Amino acid sequence: LARTVREMRETRAVPVVPTYERKPSTLVKKGLNSLLSFPRGMECIDPLGLGIIDNKTLRLITDSSESSPSKADRDHVDDILREKLAYFSDKFDAKLFLSRIHQETRAADLEAGALALKSDLKGRTQQRKNLVKENFDCFVSCKTTIDDIESKLKRIEEDPEGAGTAHLYNCIQSVTGLASRSFEQLFERQAQAEKIRSVQGMLQRFRTLFNLPSTIRSSISKGEHDFAVREYRKAKSIVLPSHVGILKQVLEEVEKVMQEFRGTLYKSMEDPHIQLTDLENTVRLLLELEPESDPVWHYLNLQNKRIQGLLEKCSYEHEARMESLHKEIREWTLSDARWKQIQQGSGESLDYNGNGHLGVDSSPGTATSEEFDALREKYIRRLTTVLVHHIPAFWKVALSVFSGKFAKSSQVAADSNGNASVSKIEEKYCSHSLDEVSGMMRSTISIYEVKVLNIFQEFYESNILRSYMSDAIKEIARLCRALEVKESAPPLAVTALRAIYVEVAKTYILRLCSWSRTSTNELAEDETWVPVSVIERNRSPYRISYLPLAFRSILVSAVDQISTILQTLKTEVAKHDDMFIHFQEIQESVKLAFLNCFLNFSGHLERIGSELAQNWSGIESPRIPNGDSYVSLDRSLDLPSGSINDPHQQLLMVLSNIGYCKDELAYELYNKYEHIWSQSRDKNEEESDKIDLIMSFGALEEKMLEQYTFAEAHLMRTGAMKYLLDAGVQWGAAPTVKGVRDAAVELLHTLVAVHAEVFAGAKPLLDKILSILVEGLIDTLLSLFNDNKSKDLRTLDPNGFCQLMLELEYFETVLNPYFTNDARESLKSLQGVLLEKAAESATESVENPSHHRRPTRGGEDAAEDRQGINVSPDDLIALAQQYSSELLEAELERTRINTACFAESIPLDSLPVPAKSAYASLRGSLNSPSKSYRTVEAVNSFTIPRQRRR
Repeated sequence: LARTVREMRETRAVPVVPTYERKPSTLVKKGLNSLLSFPRGMECIDPLGLGIIDNKTLRLITDSSESSPSKADRDHVDDILREKLAYFSDKFDAKLFLSRIHQETRAADLEAGALALKSDLKGRTQQRKNLVKENFDCFVSCKTTIDDIESKLKRIEEDPEGAGTAHLYNCIQSVTGLASRSFEQLFERQAQAEKIRSVQGMLQRFRTLFNLPSTIRSSISKGEHDFAVREYRKAKSIVLPSHVGILKQVLEEVEKVMQEFRGTLYKSMEDPHIQLTDLENTVRLLLELEPESDPVWHYLNLQNKRIQGLLEKCSYEHEARMESLHKEIREWTLSDARWKQIQQGSGESLDYNGNGHLGVDSSPGTATSEEFDALREKYIRRLTTVLVHHIPAFWKVALSVFSGKFAKSSQVAADSNGNASVSKIEEKYCSHSLDEVSGMMRSTISIYEVKVLNIFQEFYESNILRSYMSDAIKEIARLCRALEVKESAPPLAVTALRAIYVEVAKTYILRLCSWSRTSTNELAEDETWVPVSVIERNRSPYRISYLPLAFRSILVSAVDQISTILQTLKTEVAKHDDMFIHFQEIQESVKLAFLNCFLNFSGHLERIGSELAQNWSGIESPRIPNGDSYVSLDRSLDLPSGSINDPHQQLLMVLSNIGYCKDELAYELYNKYEHIWSQSRDKNEEESDKIDLIMSFGALEEKMLEQYTFAEAHLMRTGAMKYLLDAGVQWGAAPTVKGVRDAAVELLHTLVAVHAEVFAGAKPLLDKILSILVEGLIDTLLSLFNDNKSKDLRTLDPNGFCQLMLELEYFETVLNPYFTNDARESLKSLQGVLLEKAAESATESVENPSHHRRPTRGGEDAAEDRQGINVSPDDLIALAQQYSSELLEAELERTRINTACFAESIPLDSLPVPAKSAYASLRGSLNSPSKSYRTVEAVNSFTIPRQRRR
């Protein structure tokens, strides 16, 4: 029995209780069979044998229960509830156990579990009974032995001199006190020695750590950065005891050294000339030192701020240069003012060619503006150079970082821990996105955009044809080409730069258009009326002034520059479709500006012509013998030599300028620059624009032609009055017809002068002007006859009738190329009126012969007069035809030199047929009852019938 109890104590084994065979339910089997699938300590068997109880949630787990507990089951279970549910506890609550653990268990299973529990309890009770029955002698012997030992121990403790535990304790205490007094100093020294040995052991153990600050400093000074970082990481990995303060101080010193090293590494990243390999090594070292911020992102921000700083530096330097130039100008102005004061004080005269103030002040405005524009163009070039030099390198570094190529080889070579450290460094690289870098660069481009657009608006328009603005645009185009190269800049930045380029080009083009309009307006104020040579006007038949050529020079200079810019833009549009709409807008604005320049110039020509017409409107200005006019002689003193002083010739020059623009300049320039806007327009629309432009000049030509012919009509009316009324002929007692009178030739000389003037100044308009004037001449004669038929022309004898008919036929023959249908109708009316008046005078002379005496005539002449009075209209026509056939050819030959200018269109060896047809028509009109020639109304002044031409 003793041996069995001893073995049981040593092995602490529980005796195996034989189990009874019973039929557990299917649920019990399932619960017990699934026990092996749960971790140890996480469950216990249900005492009813129905499953497994989860130790965390205190819920029954069976095969039919949920695989994962619900949220309510996962809630915290307090200790009080756990103690009440533990069936081996004294505070076990059976009702709570059943309501929580078996709340979903069926009644039949509970009954089966209860029956099984009762059977197990009965079996365990029977086992205990059998154990006591089989080992009763052992239990009795053990009880006797334990009682005997207890009695002996009581006797020993009760004896004062015995070997009890109290006596033994007191003896040991006395011995211990004596030993402590004897070996007190020895114990103290032993403790000190133990401390020294422990410190020595610690120093020996951490000797590397104590030498670490000096070792790291030495490695950093030698450039062995990898070794310094490796030693630092070893020190960081050492687990230090918390009670040793000196080790913490050493580590703080190491941290201070490494913090300085981090600052040095960050400082090295600010070097603008750092190599990519050095940058990769620096970033790798910083990442191994585990900095607070991402060193790669720090470098990218640093580079972006550096580029922006360079842009600002360019701005500061530009402002300094501009201020220096302003200061020089102010000093120059003050010096010049003092010199002028000295000159005035000394009494020296100032002239434009000497050393006076006016002589040196003639050019500084233009020179100064060019200096300012040169500084502005240089400023844009420097801004562009900054971006061209730094943006591609910056973007390549960013691409290598976010593509995983940055510092990859350096990481693998330097990291001895393998893939874990490399992946850690790569995670640092991915803390930001490439889009953030693109946005960063876009902000830099925005700064560049603001600076360029602002400075571009400051260029002087007077220097627009110089190369300053165009060179600035070329610099921006160079930047676009440089950043469009693969992996040179993000697409967002390239798009922004293209927008800047288009905006600047559009601004330049609009300023060119504005300059052309302004220059045209200024040009119109400087008309000198000096005709250009034939070579200068390229053998044009129009005798123009310098205005059209100066206008052509202005327009060609502006549009040539525009064409160059648009050609470059067209190349860019072919590559990028997003610029096409802006390109079309620019083309349309150029076309409108081109056409508006012509319209503005035509408006200035119209204004000049109207001013000339107003100056002599209503005032007759007879010409002096050299062909000039008495009007505006004082004004001609202000004009340069060789200029035209006569207002009529000046108006003709305006008309020539308009005709030159209409027939030559508009066609030439429109066809030359049509390609600028023709790509995006319909051909019919283009032709319509050209036709509208020509028609606008045509309408202006008609208006100025009316002004010119109206001015010449005053001179013609004066000549017509001399011819008809002031020639010393009494038409009621006219002498015998002997030929064309000198007065008729003088009247014709008026048209000869106009012919010479127009032929020399505006030859294409010769036929039109002379046709109008010839028609006006006939209308003037008719008007004068009607106005004076009751006064100076109240009688017309046959000789007077034949004289006038001969001269009218002479006019018709000489001026035949310029006779229009209206002129011929007016001529017929005039001839009819003359015939009617001659017939009336003949009738009156028969009825009242005393009223027609001629005191200076002899009897023979009187007989001839009486024969002349008794004539009919047919006889008058026949008599006029006779005189015409006898005298006209001779008179034409006699005045051949006078009318040579009109001889280009008529043969001199033949007489014209229209005269005979005119006489035939006169007979018909006299015989007709209507007598349409009587319907001619008199007018007070000559008015050219322009309504029919309009």
